[in-house]
Amino acid sequence: MRRADRLIGIAQFLRSRRRAVTAAQIGAAFGICTRTVYRDIDALVATGAPITGEAGVGYVIDKAYYLPPVTFDSEEAEALALGISIVRQWTDDAFAAKAESALHKIEAALPARMQGDLQQLTTYAGPRQAPLPWDVPFSDLREAIRARRYLTFDYRDTQDRASTRQVRPLALVFFSPVWLLAGWCETRGAFRHFRLDRITGLVISDARFADDPTRDLVAYEAQLGEGT
Repeated sequence: MRRADRLIGIAQFLRSRRRAVTAAQIGAAFGICTRTVYRDIDALVATGAPITGEAGVGYVIDKAYYLPPVTFDSEEAEALALGISIVRQWTDDAFAAKAESALHKIEAALPARMQGDLQQLTTYAGPRQAPLPWDVPFSDLREAIRARRYLTFDYRDTQDRASTRQVRPLALVFFSPVWLLAGWCETRGAFRHFRLDRITGLVISDARFADDPTRDLVAYEAQLGEGT
């Protein structure tokens, strides 16, 4: 990898993380030693990248930092197109339309010689053969997650036991062929997953939940990590 590409990659890597990233983590991600990481961080700062932190603690970058447009090679473009085709088949029409729009933008950004390749993919997801196996409005769930609105719904577990739950929605997680709603269940006082095809009677509250570092997405992901 050229150093210029690696510098852009490191900046993107920092922007994608919610917490400080150590030099060792950056080095592992890019296959370089920590001394090279320090030099690359210094180079990024010299170009104006708003990176703060120090060796041994970790680095963060201002999320408002604008990165220059990126280019893709043919395999990267195909990987993105494959991901978009899966989104189109396994989400609702509104989100599928966003995926289609993203694909058009990616195609427009490619060199002319590669645009034809994107029209003749050898790796893709076929059309959905049946309606999505749930009635929960996918886009409404995404909006509730963004707006931090409480959800109330009826749920049947794997043993067909019914319960009513109040949940802080945190994320939608795809485990083919099902989608799960991940959240903090106020009813159970713990993080829980709920299959969308077992949710009925969904009500999205006008009430919004406040930030709570013990019940947010970072805490949820940390708990998942403890179980691995």
